[in-house]
Formats: sequence, C-alpha cells, structure tokens
Amino acid sequence: MSAVDAKADAPAMGRFERGLSLWVAGAIALGLALGALAPGLFQALAALEVAQVNLVVAVLIWAMVYPMMVSVDFASLAHIGEKPKGLVITLAVNWLIKPFSMAALGVLFFEGLFADWIAPADAQQYIAGLILLGAAPCTAMVFVWAQLTKGDPAYTLVQVSINDVVMVFAFAPIVAFLLGVTDLSVPWETLLLSVGLYVVIPLLAGIATRRRIVRRAGGDAAAVDRFTARLKPWSAMGLLATVTLLFGFQGGVILERPTVIALIAAPLLVQAYGIFAIAYLAAWVWRVPHKVAAPCALIGTSNFFELAVAVAISLFGLNSGAALATVVGVLVEVPVMLSLVALANRTRRFFPAD
Repeated sequence: MSAVDAKADAPAMGRFERGLSLWVAGAIALGLALGALAPGLFQALAALEVAQVNLVVAVLIWAMVYPMMVSVDFASLAHIGEKPKGLVITLAVNWLIKPFSMAALGVLFFEGLFADWIAPADAQQYIAGLILLGAAPCTAMVFVWAQLTKGDPAYTLVQVSINDVVMVFAFAPIVAFLLGVTDLSVPWETLLLSVGLYVVIPLLAGIATRRRIVRRAGGDAAAVDRFTARLKPWSAMGLLATVTLLFGFQGGVILERPTVIALIAAPLLVQAYGIFAIAYLAAWVWRVPHKVAAPCALIGTSNFFELAVAVAISLFGLNSGAALATVVGVLVEVPVMLSLVALANRTRRFFPAD
C-alpha cells in the first residue's frame, strides 16, 4: 500500500480530535488551578532553560512536532506540477497574505479597537503572538481537515511538503520583519535557534526516521502510518501538557483579566474566516476541483501552533503575552476549522468534480 493509499484509507477524525477543544479547555483549567496552588513549582520549571529555550517545553514541543515530520513524504514533491493552481493559491495565501494580514489585524485590534482596555506593552506582546501564528501554516492536522472534506490525499501531501520547505527558509525572515515593523526588538539568535530546534532538526529527524522505517519494511510506506499511529498518544499528551504549563505560568494574568482571552480570540476569528474566504473564492473563480480547493483553503486557514508556541516562549518567555496569544490560538482553531469543514462540504456542488 502506498503512502497516498494509507492516507486515503485512514480512519476519520476520532473522538479525541473531535473533542480537542474540550480537552484543551480542561488543560487550561488544570493549568490555572495548578498555577494558583503550586506557584513555586512553575517558577522552578520556568528556570529550566538554556539560551532562552525552556527545556521542559522543548521536550513537549518535540513530542508534538516529530510525528508530524515523520508523516511528511518529501518524495511527493515530484508531483508538484500535476495540479499547479491549488498550490499557487496555497503558497500565495500562506506567505504573501496571511502573515501580513494577521499583523495588520493585530495592530487594528490591539492598538486601535482595544486600545482603551489593554496596556500598550501588553498590546505589543499580543501582536507578536499573532504574528507568530500568522507566519506558521499548518502541517499534520491538514490531513485531518482534507480527509473530512474528501480532499485529494496526494495533493495535500504535496502542499504540506512544500509548506515545510518554505517554512524552513521564510519563517524567520518574515517574523523578524513583522516584529520590526511593530517596533519590537528582534533577538535574531534566539529566533534562528527556535527555527532550527523546532523546524529544521525535527524535519531532518523525520526524514531519516521515515527512510529507515520504509527500508526496514521492504518498501511498504504504510509502515510509516503504523509508526506515527503509535506516537499519536504522546503527541496529544505533549499538546495538553504544554497548554497546562503555559496556563499555569499565565494563571495570574488570566484570573485577574479573564476578558483577555476573548480579546485575543477576536482578531484570530476574523483572520481565520477571512483567509478561508480569500483562498476558497480564489479556487472557485479559478475553477479548481473541490478535492483540491477545500484542502488548499483549509491549509491557509489552519496554523502550526506548536511552532508558534515554541518560538513565542523562546523569544519572549513563558510568562509573556506573546505566549498567551499563541495558546489562545490553540483553543480557537479546532472549532473554527470544524465549522469551515462543514461549510466546504455544503458548498461542494459549486466546484468542478475533477
């Protein structure tokens, strides 16, 4: 069985994925409670860092990122020229529109609409967190969204692979440029270290692991899916543990100002639905088949929040507003994406079948 067939035959979104928002909400509540009951513990965990990279969070982020990188088949790059329209839309939205629109919305909301409710220093931190989310397009969860819309698994694989390659080279410069535009100091060494630690190294490890698995399985690429399936519980635990830690560190701020979560969520919601509309309408105008149009729009809408969280922690610290903003992105993303999946399925008839 090929890797494409394995993706096509994979089970639909499971109970855990469907209830991810509830699990994240539970992790948030647990983090707030533990942060209030054992502040000394969280202070000790925050002190475990090297070059502004927290070691505990680094391990948890790797638990999330590594299975995703193993799942990406870079041999799919050979299929790049078969359906160029969807790929053009995805790349244009992800790298020419999304990061800059997210930065603009952050400035509009936090320096404009919400200026009377948020201190300027906090506003800058929240804007930074939104920029990090906007500059990190999704990877592994795209396979879930694509499957729920009956998307072309091979093409989705190509899009994810291209996005990962572009991210290695474009993420740091775009983030640095946008942070500079918003008058935030950019610690280049930490930023580059974060990209290397959370993108380049896991990517290389994922490629090496995938090759080893396929070679030992006698060329059976389905063995990769079985391997990543065994890692999936650890990835989920890494996500929930990271959220628990982040909200434990942020607990004091959140309990003092609970409305900050809603304020951060506002521009994220506008961005998500706006980006989807741009990509989906472009695909409709360009007469892209639905099995390509839906995934290419969903890829641009979803975020690689693991990377955004990790870089926010490395650049601004565990207790920063930037880290809080990226964590709110985790809470917002799943219900938003499920609503867009439903919309894409209801509008299938307006697109070419093939």
